[in-house]
Amino acid sequence: MDKAEIAKLNSYLQRKFANPSLSVRARPKKDDSAEVYLGDEFIGVLFRDDEDEDLSWTFTMSILEIDVEE
Repeated sequence: MDKAEIAKLNSYLQRKFANPSLSVRARPKKDDSAEVYLGDEFIGVLFRDDEDEDLSWTFTMSILEIDVEE
């Protein structure tokens, strides 16, 4: 993902979740995905899918049982 695409996704997620502390950041050595943070905490990965000429993104977030029990 290039800087313009990351900025567009960053803005979308901040608006969608009404949370300006969400941020999308480039991944080192990867151009098909980006990392998503809530403040300084890594929360997931955005994967770019442009197969079949339909561009979309998939957000994957793993939730650990220990985090749910807190």
